[in-house]
Amino acid sequence: MNYQPLPIGIDDFGTIFEKGYYYVDKTLMIKELLDKKGYVNLFTRPRRFGKTLALSMLKYFFENTGDAEKNQKNAALFSGLAITEAGEQYTKEMGQYPVIILTLKSAKQGSYKMAFACLKEAISAEFARHEKAVAGKLTHKQDEEKYRNMCQRLGEDSDYFTSLAFLSECLYQAYGKKSIILLDEYDVPLENAYFAGFYDEMVRFIRSLFESALKTNPCLEFAVITGCLRISRESIFTGLNNLEIISIMRNDYSEYFGFVKTEVDTMLTSYGMKEHRQIVQKWYDGYLFGNAEVYNPWSIINFVKVHLSDQDAFAAPYWANTSSNSIVRSLVERIDDQKGQIKEQLEHLMNGGTIEKPVHEDIAYDSIYDSEDNLWNFLFFTGYLKKISVRAEGRTVLITMAIPNEEVAYIYENTIHTWFEKKQQGFDMLPLFKAIEEHDTRRMEEEISNFLAKTISYFDYGESYYHGFLSGLLQMNQKYRVLSNREAGLGRADIILKTPRIRDGRAIVIELKAVKKFHDMKTGCKEAVRQIKTMKYREELMEEGYEDILSYGICFFQKECAVETYDIDRG
Repeated sequence: MNYQPLPIGIDDFGTIFEKGYYYVDKTLMIKELLDKKGYVNLFTRPRRFGKTLALSMLKYFFENTGDAEKNQKNAALFSGLAITEAGEQYTKEMGQYPVIILTLKSAKQGSYKMAFACLKEAISAEFARHEKAVAGKLTHKQDEEKYRNMCQRLGEDSDYFTSLAFLSECLYQAYGKKSIILLDEYDVPLENAYFAGFYDEMVRFIRSLFESALKTNPCLEFAVITGCLRISRESIFTGLNNLEIISIMRNDYSEYFGFVKTEVDTMLTSYGMKEHRQIVQKWYDGYLFGNAEVYNPWSIINFVKVHLSDQDAFAAPYWANTSSNSIVRSLVERIDDQKGQIKEQLEHLMNGGTIEKPVHEDIAYDSIYDSEDNLWNFLFFTGYLKKISVRAEGRTVLITMAIPNEEVAYIYENTIHTWFEKKQQGFDMLPLFKAIEEHDTRRMEEEISNFLAKTISYFDYGESYYHGFLSGLLQMNQKYRVLSNREAGLGRADIILKTPRIRDGRAIVIELKAVKKFHDMKTGCKEAVRQIKTMKYREELMEEGYEDILSYGICFFQKECAVETYDIDRG
């Protein structure tokens, strides 16, 4: 059966329809914008939730290209979509305005010089896009010369600080109408500059660019800005009193970024995948924008495309490979500086729990580490946590938050795993291996428990967690090969350590148990030792020729460890 192609990585509205891609109709966002008449609208949503496509849609709807045939072609793209059924008071706005559209994502560079050069290039390209419409219509010759220089990237650096205001003025002279300004990924230059070390320089440029274009600009009809975070007014929006912020806390516009349940159900049905609804919900649902339950659109589209060729494919963390996870990494790496508070809260989240934190939407990147609450706010507004409930306590708004879904849980797990692997490099493992070789079970308990206290436990302290944890520790030795879940005797021993040489060598069998109560740890150890004996885990090693074989039953409860030995050779 032939299905519509899926628009992975396609964020141009015109291309979607020209090439016949599947489209989820979000055009009623246009109606809401016109009804509410916001002057400068800032939409904050996580990455890959359709912000760029939304701005492209607005461009195709509102823009007067200066070419009647092209305007008619753009209008035809909306045929049959919801906005055309909304009424003549909305459709009459089609093709009526000059539109300035600019994405700032190219500023993700390693230095201010490179970032500024990329932004200059993007701004110059937008000047060049309007060059034909503006040619010969500017009042002053110096404006014509300045415009040509901007098109050719020959403008003075200072010209770019107020370039959008100048472009809107030129377009007003050419069309006799005010411009709609669309700015995408507005916070990317600031996030990148913060982590790359040139935040103050970038703030100065973005502040000037925005203030000149959006504050008391007589040539501005309205503006729409998109990004992940609401950056504080003091950083780049100083004095911009007409800024309206539509964050994930607001109910309006809530269904226009991401897919709601009915849209996901329709897509799965269209592609013959209704039986995957439950797994899709578990992995990619869970976001709450206002009161709207929202799925991650990037992941849904990728899931459907992969399953068109392989119906048995497993769900995968598609979003994890596209989003910047620097905020999660920063949170995890700061665990040792927070006296256990962040670690305990992160463990609670990873085990399906919730945390309650005060929320504040004005954020500056240079204050991210000023408080623990700032880090949690960053995670919430960038999609790494979801809202469960909200309450007010005096003037403070408190949000109960949780990890949204399996996909985001994977990001945390992967980040924590990488962090712990690095942390392990600083561990002194000699006391643990000495204790293992000398049958010092009390010292083994102390060493393993100390290592547990330094990591983050999740999966509700399940046996699989402890297996991975201990296997990772033991891999750091230089003496033994570590075999995990290797078939031995009548079953599979959890961990086997073997010296490469058999003669005068040694093997170690370890069986693990996890219990739900502290007082059951001794029983768990005895059960592990009994399993080594009854399942004959030692016999295969003896047949290989190993004579010195040590055996341990290890039981875990949360961050506690108990060890018992079973060794027939030593009685």
